Amino acid sequence: MTAADRHRDKPFPTQSGEPRRHHDVGGLPAGPVDTSTHDLDEWEQRTDALVYLLSARKAIRVDELRRAIESLGPAEYADATYYHRWLHGLTRLLLEKGVLTVSGLALELARLNSHARE
Repeated sequence: MTAADRHRDKPFPTQSGEPRRHHDVGGLPAGPVDTSTHDLDEWEQRTDALVYLLSARKAIRVDELRRAIESLGPAEYADATYYHRWLHGLTRLLLEKGVLTVSGLALELARLNSHARE
């Protein structure tokens, strides 16, 4: 169980006395860190490349991506993997900036799902 799991439903104070948000687990014991390397799935590689490309082109900023990632709710944040969080943040930013639309995203997901079933 991670620190985020233990504190998911209740705020816990920072040094300043302010309650921490669910994504702020800095300095809390979280158990052993897996330092083994593994190959990224193709979607993780693409997410990483897309964030890098959009950042290099100044289309998104790191602080924007962090804000978007931190907008996930406590349970969603705790259950998401690193690249799931990045993908959520990137999608949210592109929707906010008008690069993507909800209807356009829904149509593309439906198209991809239909191809996956074929």
